[in-house]
Amino acid sequence: MAVRSTAAPPTPWSRNLAEAKIHETAFVHPFSNVIGDVRIGANVIVAPGTTIRADEGTPFYIGENTNIQDGVVIHGLEQGRVIGDDQNKYSVWVGKNTCITHMALIHGPAYVGDNSFIGFRSTVFNARVGAGCIVMMHTLIQDVEIPAGKYVPSGAIITNQQQADRLPDVQDQDKDFAHHVVGINQALRSGYLCAADSKCIAPIRGENTKSYKGNGVTVLELERSSEVASNSLGAETIEQLRYLLEQGYKIGTEHVDQRRFRTGSWTSCQPIEPRSLGEAIAALESCVTGHSGEYVRLFGIDKDRRRVLESIIQRPDGDFKPATNFKAPAASSHSNGSYTSNGNGNGSSSGKINGETVEQIRQLLAGGYKIGMEHVDERRFRTGSWTSCKPIEATSINQVISGLEECIESHQGEYVRLIGIDTKAKRRVLETIIQRPNGQVASSGSRQKSFTSSGTSTNATATATSSRLSTEVVDQLRQLLASGYKISLEHVDERRFRTGSWTSTGQIQASSEREAIAAIEGHLGEYQGEYVRLIGIDPKAKRRVLETIIQRPNGQVASPGSQKPFTSSSAPSATPTATATSTRLSSEVVDQLRQLLAGGSKISLEHVDQRRFRTGSWTSTGQIQASSEREAIAAVEGHLGEYQGEYVRLIGIDPKAKRRVLETIIQRP
Repeated sequence: MAVRSTAAPPTPWSRNLAEAKIHETAFVHPFSNVIGDVRIGANVIVAPGTTIRADEGTPFYIGENTNIQDGVVIHGLEQGRVIGDDQNKYSVWVGKNTCITHMALIHGPAYVGDNSFIGFRSTVFNARVGAGCIVMMHTLIQDVEIPAGKYVPSGAIITNQQQADRLPDVQDQDKDFAHHVVGINQALRSGYLCAADSKCIAPIRGENTKSYKGNGVTVLELERSSEVASNSLGAETIEQLRYLLEQGYKIGTEHVDQRRFRTGSWTSCQPIEPRSLGEAIAALESCVTGHSGEYVRLFGIDKDRRRVLESIIQRPDGDFKPATNFKAPAASSHSNGSYTSNGNGNGSSSGKINGETVEQIRQLLAGGYKIGMEHVDERRFRTGSWTSCKPIEATSINQVISGLEECIESHQGEYVRLIGIDTKAKRRVLETIIQRPNGQVASSGSRQKSFTSSGTSTNATATATSSRLSTEVVDQLRQLLASGYKISLEHVDERRFRTGSWTSTGQIQASSEREAIAAIEGHLGEYQGEYVRLIGIDPKAKRRVLETIIQRPNGQVASPGSQKPFTSSSAPSATPTATATSTRLSSEVVDQLRQLLAGGSKISLEHVDQRRFRTGSWTSTGQIQASSEREAIAAVEGHLGEYQGEYVRLIGIDPKAKRRVLETIIQRP
């Protein structure tokens, strides 16, 4: 393999003419450039169009199993060094099992730790990125140290240490993705090395048989000839198997036909418990051959029984054509029995719809409402991107249930929700999830059920007996409605909470306090395990009058406490005389500020311009040190003046629990 590697040119600061040291198992594409003292470890892949140039800053180190993808540039300044894991000085250190993806720039002095991921077109300059970090696309990391195990969202600009320290932790799904990329590139490395060796290509093109050589089986020897390629496993799949076994993962396989592929109804193949790579390959080939014309996927299972490196290795389009005519037995189908009214609400003989849902359907039809259904997969569930099922144009409960069962059957492995629609007012009167991705047919519960058979609400005492809303939240809700304000909710998971990337559930259309409480409780149930906050909006001034968190990921329904900007009466609280001189803060903000101080909470501000507002890249102004309410107001007003034309939000922090108790925007561009 010809590698474009040259010695470092003689310069005023270096005349050692150092050359790259590339491990024999690494693959460096001929269309990449490696210049100077670059030390490339075992099993590294350097893709086409990459430039690794240690002619100014030097030396560079790239650890084993790392992939440097197309268009990456690695360079370093003459001055400035980082300490590598071997305690020596380097201009650039890239650890092992790390991904530097397409078009990224690593400019020394720079350190990227083991098992990290640097996304497309991201830049790391004069910075350290700790082990196990995930840096997404189009980010800038400069003059900071990112602690180990942190997640940097796309578009973020991290240029001070305070920003770096506030980054959220990497989640399990992010780690799985990084493992997947490493595995894929290891397969590519083996494939490129194979393609460069005529001894590897020849058997694939001409031989009809394959032999295993004891425990010394290699990827090259495991390739089948062209005549039996239908039963073969490609080099990528074999390398993936090898990687999973080396990492100590168990091997799993699943298959599904084309009809059920869309619903995600996969069926496991026979369990694979190999003692060697050869046994794993034989078992996998058995699954592939036995399920020709279907999708087959391979995955690893870690000690916590989580899936890693999941990938489809066969598709129905003929990528693998079996040597035999064996057909997989048809998957067992579920009976879609029709509804039989027995007067007790247990109406679905298929078992897919429970009695509470049947009762809701009956009440919706009795009230003259239309029935709708929506579905969404797990990834889009968090963004609220629901898709409608086939419309139900039916007036009988049998037909409606039949249509509902059809939607559930077609979208197994997804969320499905039932919708009640008031056609006259053109608004929704009910949204309740009736299926979740784990296959569970959800119980709507009394908190989502808005109707009784007589057409009256069952929640007559909802404001006093609500099991999910505190009395303070109910009181705030009542006051917002009495003042003519619009109400909505926003939700966010724990990782995005730190970046302020809230997602709106849309405006709550409610004609009474009771309906509003029912709608809010429904959303709290839908977004369990996430933060949910209540929003009050002044429709005339088109601004928010309230932002308060009412649910946290630990399942606790939060009490707003000191965040409440209202009195117990229906009228908004009066503005104290101490705030009359404030020219920039509304009475609600001043009241919130006073209550935060009275509750012993710490106060700070964050600001962001309009471009970065969409990515949630807020910048903190630091904690406000004030001994009185007047000083705090003056400090806040000073910052508002300093950041005119930007968003500014007020932050309240509980110093004991070390968590935020308030986030509210107090200035907009």
